[in-house]
This record gives sequence, C-alpha cells and structure tokens, in this order.
Amino acid sequence: MITTRTFVSVLFSVLFLSLPFSSFSQSPPSNAVYNSFLKCFSKRTKSPQTEIAKNVFAQSNPSYSSVLRAYIRNARFNTSSTPKPTIIVTPRSDSHVSAAVLCSKPLNYVLKIRSGGHDYDGLSYISDKPFFILDLSYLRDVTVNIADQSAWISAGATLGEVYHGIWQKSKIHGFPAGVCPTVGVGGHLSGAGYGNMVRKYGLSVDYVVDAKIVNVKGQILDRKAMGEDLFWAIRGGGGASFGVVLGYKVKLVPVPQTVTVFRVEQYMDSGAVDMTHKWQSVGPKTDPNLFMRMLIQPVTRKKVKTVRASVVALFLGRANDVVSRLAKEFPELGLKKENCTEMTWMQSALWWDNDENATTTDPKVFLDRNPDTASFGKRKSDYVATEIPRAGIESLFKKMIELGKIGLVFNPYGGKMAEVAEDATPFPHRKKLFKIQYSVNWKESSPEIEKGFLNQAKVLHGFMTGFVSKNPRNAYLNYRDVDIGVNDHGPNSYKEGEVYGRMYFGNNFDRLVKIKTKVDPGNFFRNEQSIPTLPGKAE
Repeated sequence: MITTRTFVSVLFSVLFLSLPFSSFSQSPPSNAVYNSFLKCFSKRTKSPQTEIAKNVFAQSNPSYSSVLRAYIRNARFNTSSTPKPTIIVTPRSDSHVSAAVLCSKPLNYVLKIRSGGHDYDGLSYISDKPFFILDLSYLRDVTVNIADQSAWISAGATLGEVYHGIWQKSKIHGFPAGVCPTVGVGGHLSGAGYGNMVRKYGLSVDYVVDAKIVNVKGQILDRKAMGEDLFWAIRGGGGASFGVVLGYKVKLVPVPQTVTVFRVEQYMDSGAVDMTHKWQSVGPKTDPNLFMRMLIQPVTRKKVKTVRASVVALFLGRANDVVSRLAKEFPELGLKKENCTEMTWMQSALWWDNDENATTTDPKVFLDRNPDTASFGKRKSDYVATEIPRAGIESLFKKMIELGKIGLVFNPYGGKMAEVAEDATPFPHRKKLFKIQYSVNWKESSPEIEKGFLNQAKVLHGFMTGFVSKNPRNAYLNYRDVDIGVNDHGPNSYKEGEVYGRMYFGNNFDRLVKIKTKVDPGNFFRNEQSIPTLPGKAE
C-alpha cells in the first residue's frame, strides 16, 4: 500500500538521520514556539509562567528526555532517529488540558495524546509532522463508589491502579478490562477494551456510563453536554480522533470470592494440533464464566524446532466445576485438578500478569508503572468467523516453524459478546468466533533484526488470509498496525481513512466519520490512523 510505504519510509528513512527535527518546512524555531505556547498556557490557566513551566517541557529542558521516554512502551520508537516532539505537556488538571488544546491550535502543530504509551505502533507519541505530546500520566485518579458499584477513572490511570482501587474497597467486585497492568485507561477504553472476562461481561466500554472530554473549542463536556453521538464514538472509536478524553465513569461487575486459573501446554508431537483445532469449537461456546486464551509459539525442544500450544484460562468459579465440564467438552485438553489454582479475582489479575506467586504477592505491586521499560515489538490482528480446518492448523504450525519467532494469541468470543448488537458501540466484531493477535518481541537494537521480525509478521499475516474474515478483512484498533493503511490528511484523507477505518470499524465507520465532521470539522485531532472528516466538509 503506497500510503503505508510513505509513512514508514518517512518515519524511519534517512530523512530523520540527516535533518534536525526543527528544520521541517514552515516550522518556526522551537524556542519561539515554546515561548509562544508558554505565554498562552499561562494566560489560559491564569498561572505564572514560572509555575506552569514545570508542566511544559522544551527539548532544551534537562527533564525532557526522561519525560518523553517514561511512557514509550515500544523500544522501536525510542531511537536517536525517532522524531521527537517540540514540546511535551504534562497537565495536572482538566483546565491544563483545555489550555493545551487551545494553545496548540494556532501554532499548527499536531497534538499527540498519550496515556499509558502502549499504542503498539507508537502513534500516541511519534509523528512525521511537527508535533507536541500531551502526556496524561499525572491525571490518574481512581475514585471507587461501592454504594452504587461505580468508579470514575482518569484517562492517565493504569489498569493496575484501577484494579488496586477496586480491591481496596471490595473483594467481590471487578472490572472487565485488560490483563496488562501498565496499560493506560484512556487508550484502552476509547479503543473498546477487553480482558479475560469478555465472554462473561463483554467489552470494557459496555460498562462506561459517563465520560469527560475536552473538545476542539477547549470546552470540558460530560455525557449530557457532549451528546449521545460523541459519547458513542469515544467508546471504541478511538478518543484521540474527537478530543482529549479526561476520564470515564464505569459500572463495576460482581466477581465470585473464589476463581480458578490454569495453564496447560502441549507440543506438536503430543496433541497440540488436535487441541488447537478442538479449541475453536469449545473456547467460544463453553460456559461464559470460562475464558480460555490459546497461545501458539514456535519453540526449540530437545534441539528440534516445534510448536507449543498453551491454554491459559480464567474460570469465574471453583476448580472442580471447570475440570468436570472440560472433561466432557474438551478431553483433548487433558485438564486435571492439579493444573488448577483457586484464588481471589485480584490474585488472578496478578497471575495473568505472569506472577507465579500471585496468592502471596501484595496487590500494591500494581501501583508500579515501570516507566522507561520497553522491548522491541510488533503486533497485528485478525478475526476468525468460521473454524480453521485441522489441515489448516497443521499448515499454520509448519509455517510458524519456518518463520521461527512470530507467535499467535487466540482470544475466544461468544457468551456476552455475541449478545450485544454490532452497532451498540463502534466495535463491530462481536459475532466472530475469536480474535488473533500476531506477536513478536525482541531485545536487540538492530535495523536488520527489526526488518526481519517485521517481515515475519507480514508473512504470517499474509499466510492467514484464507482462514480469516474477509470483505473487509477485520482488525482491532487497540492492536494498532500501520501496515493496513495510514492517513496523510491531505486531499485524499477520506479515502485513505476508509482503508483502515473499515477494517477497524466495519459499517460503524460511516457514523464515526459523520460525528468527527460535526465535532472537529477542521480535523485538529488527528493521527496517522484517526477518523477522517467527510470530503469537502473540513474547514
């Protein structure tokens, strides 16, 4: 795709090796931009410049680098040649966010909005145009109200902080969201959000009952003030296309006092093909209290290349119940009582974060954000609507051995997911059997190694074409992937946006475009995969 090649080449080519960032055409010197912004920010917030300078970082500021790096979660975008923002703003209040929007607009800079920094292709903190970063990491309040079983969560809070906040108030409440505790709430929820209770409760956004957003005019709006269209859009359509989401009010869900987790592994020569094939008819159709994620990874065992298939599961109930159920439904798994561990829901969240000592770990570890930690990685996604035949699974395993590194994660749907209308939120993929995540990580900083791993992801994605959804092939917004199309926001903005927009949002794309055109006609809030405005409607 030409647009993709353009973006990637602009992003990673010698352009950034040979040109200083401030030398973009029509870009004024960065110190002049900083002074202009600071003056405006001071006026808008009615704060002295000396005070607010603590929240506005120019490239010359000694703290600039550490603030920038703190929430870069993909090391691919933390190199000397990665484009850097002219200014980073770290708001401490809603009014700071409003001022940042109003002061960025006249300077004609792209405003990138970052909460946890987990955007897999870095679109919340890089750009091929002169840009600022609005870093929301200080807006991290989590206010839990058990009386009405709700919580107000600021966009810069992490999922770990949310789970810890709920646990402090109740041992029988939870929230259906992701399993990585350092993910930021702003991006996770505005991109729909899901976790290991998706079959029982559906998506994270299905429990959002109110929100606060700063619009292009700098106004702070709640659900009533923004209207139902915009409220619909920011629950799965990507908040950064429409404004700056400040926070969400969510309903909590009940969880049992005791839940069960287990992991079962099999290899290619000991039943992995049969287990994976059968999983497709069990994982999406079994008891909604049971979520069985399937991990498929090429590994070397006894000096032989093979594939390991692992089922990692959460059951909202007791071990005996899930063992007896799967003995009937899924004998290929071979689940035994000794594979299972009973624990609290909070402990299960720790366990899913790869904490083998989850039953003895203090939940306060979820308050550690682990800033400035990142490996190199790439993610892609697909959806499966009809079961992959056994021969297809066999051929997939052989292809993965041939490629050598790229792994797959199958996430089952069904249950509650299949009961919600496809247009209830912008997320349209509810009727699918399961979602595939393509996943590869590496530690070495090398353009050649990176090129090889990115190619593995593309090759396996291409190999899967015949097994996954079609017309359009679907993708998940929160597994950001610039390979499927990018937007230069020029005269072809709508057509470029439609390419990735249909893959992410299906028929809901049309409604998102209408809402975008209404609330941000000048397309101020934009990134390389944002919702475009209707042709001829932009100001």
